[in-house]
Amino acid sequence: MMIEMRYLLPHPDAVADLSDLDVALYDGTQPIPENVDDVELYAVPYGIIDPRLCEPITRMPRLSVVQTVTAGYDHVRPFLRPGLILANGRGVHDAATAELAVALTLAARRRLPDFVRAGDEGRWDSGWSRGLADARILIVGYGSIGAAIERRLAGFEVEVSRVARTARPGVRPISEIANMLPHADVVILSTPLTPETVGLVNAEFLARMADGALLVNVSRGRVVDTEALLAELERGRLHAALDVTEPEPLPAGHPLWYAPNVLISPHVGGLTAALSSRARRLLVDQVRRHAAGEPLANVVVGP
Repeated sequence: MMIEMRYLLPHPDAVADLSDLDVALYDGTQPIPENVDDVELYAVPYGIIDPRLCEPITRMPRLSVVQTVTAGYDHVRPFLRPGLILANGRGVHDAATAELAVALTLAARRRLPDFVRAGDEGRWDSGWSRGLADARILIVGYGSIGAAIERRLAGFEVEVSRVARTARPGVRPISEIANMLPHADVVILSTPLTPETVGLVNAEFLARMADGALLVNVSRGRVVDTEALLAELERGRLHAALDVTEPEPLPAGHPLWYAPNVLISPHVGGLTAALSSRARRLLVDQVRRHAAGEPLANVVVGP
């Protein structure tokens, strides 16, 4: 017997919480249910960005809402058709991604990778580091994640500047970034990937950064021109701490693995114990809103 499904979600606890509605589970690890004709809200499974998890959107004739658990949604856009609403996971990953941005910044500024490598070789390799106190930090992209990063930097005695697509009190427009870069010791990228931000960090952008400055990327790999960054790293002029890269996953043998002054983590910004409970709350809230005919949260495409 075919079971009617209005909502297809990737979180078993959210499905359990919504047992009074026509909800089914699809987390991407099993074949998608065959009877998706009645699905009205599809939450794309979270994990490695894979087009196969978005393809079902094209086979759901009654679909009205696509929900992501990720803050970024560039991987979903190619599968949208006119009239669909797209809502993202704003708020789900703020704390975890901000934690990692600060951790990468601290690790790079305090030379922790150097000390770990020396320890692996049994060497006591002491020395000075730049540290974080009194550093001038520029946050590029000041949505909920950028704001969460600043909150976690509050106790480190740093000077924070902010730049975003939309200027507002305390946040300068992206058009002014060229004049801000030479004055920053650390540049943290938390901007979404859009046509305007693809390749934003190019050779000209990097050349304007101060000697010895640190670039931290917790946004998307395609925001940075990899070849231009490699050139600066190999010259020894800049440092980088990257949770995202282009290409991604970064293949074995890629020059970034061997570049000096770079710290790489494998796109783990959102992967902490906080993810499950926050994703559950978002999905349950969105489905309840949809079932009641109420406005959805986090709408990024559509009405």
